[in-house]
Amino acid sequence: MPFNPVVIVAKGEKPEWYASTAVHARADLRKSIWQLANTLVPYVLIFALMIVSVRQNQPYWLTLLLAVAASALYIRIFIFFHDCTHGSFLPTPRWNRNLGYLCGILTFTPFHDWRRSHAGHHLSAGDLDRRGVGDIALMTVAEYASASPLKRIGYRLYRNPLLMFGIGPIYYFLLRNRWPRKGSKRMDKLSVLYTNLAILGIMGAAGLTIGLKTYLLVQMPIALFSGPVGIWLFYVQHQFQGVYWARNAEWDPWRMAMEGASHYQLPRMLQWITGNIGYHHVHHMRPAIPNYNLQRCYEDTPQLQQTKPITLKASLDCLSLKLYDEEKRMMVGFKQSTPREEGKE
Repeated sequence: MPFNPVVIVAKGEKPEWYASTAVHARADLRKSIWQLANTLVPYVLIFALMIVSVRQNQPYWLTLLLAVAASALYIRIFIFFHDCTHGSFLPTPRWNRNLGYLCGILTFTPFHDWRRSHAGHHLSAGDLDRRGVGDIALMTVAEYASASPLKRIGYRLYRNPLLMFGIGPIYYFLLRNRWPRKGSKRMDKLSVLYTNLAILGIMGAAGLTIGLKTYLLVQMPIALFSGPVGIWLFYVQHQFQGVYWARNAEWDPWRMAMEGASHYQLPRMLQWITGNIGYHHVHHMRPAIPNYNLQRCYEDTPQLQQTKPITLKASLDCLSLKLYDEEKRMMVGFKQSTPREEGKE
């Protein structure tokens, strides 16, 4: 459901109430430390228990059960990393960078390189003429209709849930993040190098202590369980019915923030695990708000509450949305395309 602001503003102009949200864009060291304590400490403990379970030849299903709990914390660690790339988690740039590197190493993601890509996402999300920067690939109905059969097949495979949420996370986190992105600067490339060296160092240390096999039997399930959740969150944040897309000449960054990012209403435990990122329209409205202030900003700002939330059950319908129809200004599935566009498929 598109956002319906109380006050109509000019293209790109922010309404008067926007200024009042600045109070939430202040890092709180006590909240940051508490989040680190209630996430990193149990993560390390569970990781250690998984190592013990493997080395003592306990049934591997027990290790996998522990991996589910560790994966929940792993997702939170990535949210901290995400906040650090926005410079919002801690009060100073230096400590945001330092913690960002640490969390990035733990989640196999280079800090500076990912930060540049993610900044590009915030600058271009919802712009049909600037797709491809840190987002889920999307074709319009017209583009799909005029595409070659091979390109159509490739796009269908890409949007297939089994590939997107199965092979996709493995490729993205374990392989894609191992080299710099297009347009990366020197610091971005160095961040990839440092992260890769740190990962190799951890694997080397593991090989000399607990054994490389043990490390892989512990670390890989955590990454494999959490990866699809991360991709799903990013998917549902910008691939829902009513999402805002426009050509560059008409693209409005304010409308994008309010209509191009979802309010994903999750059960309390899942909201905790995902670091309030379900308030994604709030995040795009003011990216400097740390995760622990997103809900308070939402609750304190009635205008942000006008966006219809997407429930967990309703979010499953987003899987059927494959193309953007520019004429109807809505997302559609392959079967909803016209006969001329879809042919006999």
